[in-house]
Parts: sequence; C-alpha cells; structure tokens
Amino acid sequence: MTRATEDRLIMALPNGRILTEVMPLLRRIGIEPEPAFEDPDSRRLRFSTSEPGLDIIRVRSFDAATFVAFGAAQLGVAGNDVLMEFNYSEIYAPLDLGIGHCRIAVAAPADWAARYDDRRPSHIRVATKYPEITRRHFAARGIQAECIKLNGAIELAPCLGLCRHIVDLVQTGTTLKANGLVEIERIADVSSRLIVNRPALKTRPEEVGGWIERFRVAVEEKN
Repeated sequence: MTRATEDRLIMALPNGRILTEVMPLLRRIGIEPEPAFEDPDSRRLRFSTSEPGLDIIRVRSFDAATFVAFGAAQLGVAGNDVLMEFNYSEIYAPLDLGIGHCRIAVAAPADWAARYDDRRPSHIRVATKYPEITRRHFAARGIQAECIKLNGAIELAPCLGLCRHIVDLVQTGTTLKANGLVEIERIADVSSRLIVNRPALKTRPEEVGGWIERFRVAVEEKN
C-alpha cells in the first residue's frame, strides 16, 4: 500500500542546469522519479518516486527555496545565491552538494570598465535579479545601489543604456563577452545546497534527518 499523498515528504528541485547535475546524485541514493518526469511533453510538476514516502516537484530555481521556506516542500535544492538573496530563517542548509558551481559578479561594458574605480561613485544604477545581494555588496563600500530588477537578458541593460553595471551569475564569462561586458568584481562563489524546512526537521526528524544523512554519504562518496 502506498502512503497517502498528504503524508509524503516533498522535495523541490530547480529546473535547468542544476536539475541535470543533481539527478545523478539523487539516483545514487535510490531516488528514481516516475517515467513522466523524463517525458518532455508532460506538463506535470509533481511526481512520485521509487521511494514511497517521497514526491518531487520541479520548479524555478528561486521558487525552490520559497516552497521549502513556507513548508510546502520539506526538502529541496537551491544555490547559495538564492539563499543569500532571500535569507529565509525557516531554511536550514546542512550540506553543499558540490554541483552548480558559478559565481555572482559585477560586470560592466569593457570600454568603461577599464576606467572603473569603485572608490569614487557614491551612487550607481545596477540591473540584476539579486537586488538584496547587490545593495549589501555596494553598501559595504559606501555606495548606494539603485537596483533595476530584471529576471532575464540582464546583459542587454548596459548595451541599451539602462545602466552601466549588472550583477548576475557568471559561469564561463562567454555570455558577458558576447555582449561586450567584462567581469569587474566577484561577489561570491556559488554552489547548490541541500535545504530543509526547519519546522519539518523538528516535527519529522527521523524522515528529514534520514534524507540529510543519505545525501551526506553520497556526496562524501562522490568526492
């Protein structure tokens, strides 16, 4: 007999590159999604797994942390960029999964960056999907950052005169170069973390704690 749907733990997984990188780790610890998970024509977002007590949901990277923070999912995977941006007190991130490596960086047009001096401006305009990280970073240097929130195509902002600076994730720098930008400051290195809902860890310690341990063993074996 399968466990009632409402009794199952839910794990929130981010779409995109991180999902591709995390799936081998999930399979290493015995989590195999139902066939519909791999079906490109499926519009479903919640899936059962080979573990009777665990379902997985597939969501946007920022939303994975939100689902866990508010208890809709008890477990999840999120980059520490997302955790830094939202700083949810309800999230506990016990384990670096060693995947999704990149960095949060400040970039600007190459011709202007050659004259960049972060000691001179007292105010700058920045396009980013990380307004909180951006404000904190520049505030620590005594600079007021006016943040323009964009969710994509951030590299276009300097090219079209919206601003001179952007703050975004950088992996290889290829997209920056293709759009005439260069990295001028690294804010933080990024990798993906196992995250859990703190109240769920207290109320279901054996189940949630058991998954933390299984992930910990798998990461140690991989390394």
